[in-house]
Amino acid sequence: MTLMTKFLGAAAVTALGAGAALAEPALIFDLGGKFDKSFNEAAFSGAQRWAEETGETFREIELQSEAQREQALRRFAEAGSNPIVMTGFAFGDSLGQVAGDYPETDFVIIDMVVDAPNVRSVVFNEHEGSYLVGMMAAMASKSNTVGFIGGMDIPLIRKFACGYAQGVLAANPDATIVANMTGTTPSAWNDPVKGSELTKAQISQGADVIYAAAGGTGVGVLQTAADEGILSIGVDSNQNYMHPGKVLTSMLKRVDNAVYQAMKDGPGMEKGFNVMGIANGGVGYAMDEYNKDIVTADMQAVVEEASAQIADGTLMVHDYMADDTCPALSF
Repeated sequence: MTLMTKFLGAAAVTALGAGAALAEPALIFDLGGKFDKSFNEAAFSGAQRWAEETGETFREIELQSEAQREQALRRFAEAGSNPIVMTGFAFGDSLGQVAGDYPETDFVIIDMVVDAPNVRSVVFNEHEGSYLVGMMAAMASKSNTVGFIGGMDIPLIRKFACGYAQGVLAANPDATIVANMTGTTPSAWNDPVKGSELTKAQISQGADVIYAAAGGTGVGVLQTAADEGILSIGVDSNQNYMHPGKVLTSMLKRVDNAVYQAMKDGPGMEKGFNVMGIANGGVGYAMDEYNKDIVTADMQAVVEEASAQIADGTLMVHDYMADDTCPALSF
């Protein structure tokens, strides 16, 4: 059972302070809500797994605005939560302001690096997993045109797009890649209507497989792709089940593992910089009963070979965030 706090006001202070002596871990979701079927929900799944295995409880909060980030961090720290886990790069500045004021509290930030002695920073090689699903998209496409729809236009999402494009062209050098971002503000993570509109626009340009890396916006992409009779690719969580036989695969970003491990390690955990990629099970692609009939054995064999080569270092996927360029896609 978890403590859910919707708003940070007087009631939240009381609720957070009520269990101060318990030193429960806390999880702060990024904007878009914990049931976004993607990034936040993956984090929640990891915390749930920890709670079920240990019989312990954790605290959680869904933010309603950007202004609440620092408030949530401080109030959980003052209430004795440890560790405090937060999902998303946007917590970087707030954590940088807060961490030094609570040296006895361990903080875990996902998708951003904060250099402080009491912070574990977890980042993912999203470009590696995106490369694999890009290969699958190219092999599944009948039109030789595939699409990418990102959420907020930030370097992290361009990293997804660039890895995807490299995988597409590795499998089919003649393929065309159509790419769009949903917006430039945090609302881009939770706009399924805009996701639907972009999907229809890409279909009109010939795309018959579309990869969505857009949080809750991706729900609209996957729904419209299914309605229009084309394939989609999910992200972060396994989204194959949402439209059986219509979601080619999902690029798995194991945020759940990062959250689970943080809570399992608990106070006193090893801090510093953690990278999760193909080699250590941090990213991958989803195969299950929902897509087994649309992913051929040949497709899977090609992707498995590439996965092994990435893991052992013989295949290097270009990381957009390393130098802000993409050899396979123009932004």
